[in-house]
Amino acid sequence: MHAERRPDSIPPINEAAVRAVDRALAALRRGEVVAIENTDGSIGAAVSVESVALDAVQRLKSLTGGTPSLAVTRRRAIVLGLLAEGEDDSPALSGSVVALGCVGGLTADQAHALADPEQRGEVVALPPGLTATLMDAHTRDAAAVDLARLARLLPAAITAAVADTNRSAADWAAEHDLLLVRARDVADYRVHVVRTLRRVADARVPLSGAENTRIFAFRPADGGPEHLAIVIGDPDPAQPVLARLHSECFTGDLLGSLRCDCGDQLRGAIAEIARLGSGVLLYLAQEGRGIGLVNKLRAYRIQDQGFDTVDANEILGFEADERVYLPAAEMLRQLGYDSVRLMTNNPEKLRQLARCGIAVVERVAHIFPANGHNEAYLRTKAERSGHMF
Repeated sequence: MHAERRPDSIPPINEAAVRAVDRALAALRRGEVVAIENTDGSIGAAVSVESVALDAVQRLKSLTGGTPSLAVTRRRAIVLGLLAEGEDDSPALSGSVVALGCVGGLTADQAHALADPEQRGEVVALPPGLTATLMDAHTRDAAAVDLARLARLLPAAITAAVADTNRSAADWAAEHDLLLVRARDVADYRVHVVRTLRRVADARVPLSGAENTRIFAFRPADGGPEHLAIVIGDPDPAQPVLARLHSECFTGDLLGSLRCDCGDQLRGAIAEIARLGSGVLLYLAQEGRGIGLVNKLRAYRIQDQGFDTVDANEILGFEADERVYLPAAEMLRQLGYDSVRLMTNNPEKLRQLARCGIAVVERVAHIFPANGHNEAYLRTKAERSGHMF
């Protein structure tokens, strides 16, 4: 899981930067090339591997005059056998990526094969002369991968450096009619967006077993998905509020999937908060531990081949848990709560919420029995993610 950045650790909100990143996300999802300005002023361009058209790599090469390479997460490079577990694993390289290249540059087919979650180190055919270079967290490659991740695509991108270094990034992007985004703005995007969260609607919504309930909707300025606060009863802001952080789960919450315990946790939390009198359940738009519904379905397919949930996320190129908790902290603050009794079995939620400035005065256990289909899932959470059962 990524450690949260404190809101006071970055500059004030730059609305133009937020808009630029948001437009870049949409462009990547359409398979378009996006220009990226590095922190040192150099220029590059990138296109998402997942949505790349067959001729996009050649266009990228023609536009930049550079050699296309593939940027993947360190986790994906480890899966491919190109980087050893723990190699160069220092805090300074947190968020770093690996650039994969070869003489003449990679083709679209080669990039697809290297990023394809169905292809792993023991079966993927590596291009001749493939090199793997670890890049730090503030480069074109890192920004391109982060953009793909934010767009809920596979975290991989084809990138190339612009050979003409005598132009400004803005001039070069304008000449080629490309959207331009700065690497530093991509790195700060999550925190900037959280700072723009605003309450946009609320209403009384009686629930079965919790009739005195009000739902508040919070929307970020980038137009992204809303987070919801389900406030049951009348919690006293002067006292630590009983709270549950619940990441949305379409398959479990709505369809009743037996592959996880999410539906039980959601309904059980509402019932327990109502039984105890009052509290807040934050329903966070972070499907699949932050990787999105499509990638969660891909992870399920990998799990069906014998891998656990942690392995599946890592084979896709993600960390075991990609969720962030700054939105939860900001919602609690706007609702008037600065301390909580947190309903969770996940010690990382305790740590991350505290890092975000919310005092966690007590952990309240939140446990449900296995259902015959999710024993391995629950065992993995306990053994590999440290959940307390």
